[in-house]
Amino acid sequence: MSWIILSVLAAAFQTLRFTLQKRLSMGALSAGGATLARFVFTAPFVTLLAAGYLLWRGQGLPAVEPRFWVYVLTGGVTQILATWCVVAIFASRNFAVGITFKKTEVMLTALVGFVVLGDLVSLGGMFAIGLGLVGVLVLSDIPEGAGGLMRRAMNPAAGLGLLSGVLFACSAVAYRGATLEVQATDPLLRALVTMPCVTLFQAFALGGYLRWREAGEVSRVLGSWRTSVWMGLAGMGGSLCWFTAFAMMNAAYVFAVGQVEVIFSIIVSVWFFGEVITRREWVGMGLITASVLALVWLY
Repeated sequence: MSWIILSVLAAAFQTLRFTLQKRLSMGALSAGGATLARFVFTAPFVTLLAAGYLLWRGQGLPAVEPRFWVYVLTGGVTQILATWCVVAIFASRNFAVGITFKKTEVMLTALVGFVVLGDLVSLGGMFAIGLGLVGVLVLSDIPEGAGGLMRRAMNPAAGLGLLSGVLFACSAVAYRGATLEVQATDPLLRALVTMPCVTLFQAFALGGYLRWREAGEVSRVLGSWRTSVWMGLAGMGGSLCWFTAFAMMNAAYVFAVGQVEVIFSIIVSVWFFGEVITRREWVGMGLITASVLALVWLY
């Protein structure tokens, strides 16, 4: 039951982080800069948190298997690309629907998790995940009068959303794989060993790329610290919950419960961005809620 609570908390933190990223990407920073800000201002917090936890426990770093680093690098790169896609979605679609496009990650995570780690999904779990996917597809439909089925499926936002779903699925499975390669029984410790390695790699890798491709963007990221530091704290909270949940449970189930993020994001879109909840969104939210409740009942 604890992994379910962690998944819900992770979704709440992630909604807050994406809200701040949307504000940064609306003029202050490029899509790459807003993505970098998430990693740069999260890395110090997760590193200090991991060091503090190790000091409190009075022990050194646990050993890791060689595959740990393969999973860390794979997860780090795919998450950078996935986050970049989500930030780019904000420029073409509203906040709530932009978030829901990436939720194809849940079904994809089940597939990638089985192929890479051998994680199995029960029949009941697959039904619950499928129910949530239907809710996501309902929410991902473009507004009335926007054209037929082909136009709804073949548009830049949909493409970015699907791509982000594939990439987030790969990163989630890689992060679960990394936590399983840490030689410790404490899920929180396994998460805290993995998080700094991933986040520091992401900050340096993306920072180096932006210095090469977008002159001055790294300086603008550092100059946005008054907003970005809060995004860093939200990112730390979300990462801590996600990684610990991954250390405890199949990544597909974790992401499936995390679909409550969609409901959180719609609430944010109403409160902060003045958007109106449509009938279609109410239906989609209801299906996602039913999916999460089914998983809670099953596990």
